[in-house]
Amino acid sequence: MLTTPFCRDIGIEAPVLSVGFGTGAGPELVAAVSNAGGLGVLGGTGMRELIAERIEATRALTGRPFGVNLILHEDQSETASIALEHGVRILVLFWGDPAPIVALAHDAGAKVLLQVGSVDEARTAVAAGVDAVIAQGVEAGGHVRGRTALSVLVPAVVDAVAPLPVLASGGIADGRGLAAALALGAQGVSLGTRFVASEEAFVDEEYKRRVVAETETVYAADLFDGGWPDAPHRMLRNGVVREWEDDGKTRAGETIGTLDSIRGGQVEIPRYSAFMTTPAFHGDIEEAPLWAGESVALVHDIRSAGEIVATMVAEAEAALYSATTYSNEAQQSSAKSAS
Repeated sequence: MLTTPFCRDIGIEAPVLSVGFGTGAGPELVAAVSNAGGLGVLGGTGMRELIAERIEATRALTGRPFGVNLILHEDQSETASIALEHGVRILVLFWGDPAPIVALAHDAGAKVLLQVGSVDEARTAVAAGVDAVIAQGVEAGGHVRGRTALSVLVPAVVDAVAPLPVLASGGIADGRGLAAALALGAQGVSLGTRFVASEEAFVDEEYKRRVVAETETVYAADLFDGGWPDAPHRMLRNGVVREWEDDGKTRAGETIGTLDSIRGGQVEIPRYSAFMTTPAFHGDIEEAPLWAGESVALVHDIRSAGEIVATMVAEAEAALYSATTYSNEAQQSSAKSAS
């Protein structure tokens, strides 16, 4: 199977990670990715009370490595500590200073990955002691850290942080994207949108179907900012997005439905809230954020997560073999012409 030094270092076979997109990235999705040889990443942000239960549920489904995702726009030290106490050895962080979590993780013998949006942030991450960085291109869905295209950002980050491993995220949905990322110097890829359209994702079924059907996304700096301000994001165009665009981006907050709380009961969801649209949401999907990256143009079906990993790896191997064959033939042709 296609592999890299990063894969060997963390004990996986395929250089494919699933994004821990909150409650949508549950034990079933994580285990399916890990069982296929990749690294499934469990959503852990805001789940301090449930993280131990979610880890154990995942471990019941897979004996392979998996990670936990934490978003650092709020203090995650306690959740990280619980995850580490329950044997998690890979933490995937985003949007903040990783240093406090790095110290906790390294004391427990765990590794830390930080998703970054710029070369400067990557350098800061290295100084904080992270074990690898994920370069997120502006093509990515959900919350977007930087404004640089992945094809430029990845090699720039690779050059800046070498020999630290770099992974790529944003605009990748198939084996060609994986092959391209490897050619740019990445040692793996982290995928969100492709795994939203997976059978195991705990995501609203209509949301999955729209990821398959749509080919365009919308980038905004301040639309779905309830609970997470000043965080640019990319999503599918639905009713609330069209209304925001047509009305000159004016805003009017109101309740759009309820969400089953992880702590029991239900909570009201105000319009423009930043949340994951899962089966726990009871409301109109036209009012909800449908996070997605530009790779929607490459997502054509809803498949099992394990099949997604296997197909990506096979496609990447074929693409890399084809490129190598072409290069060899070109060199031979050039040599013949010279003689």
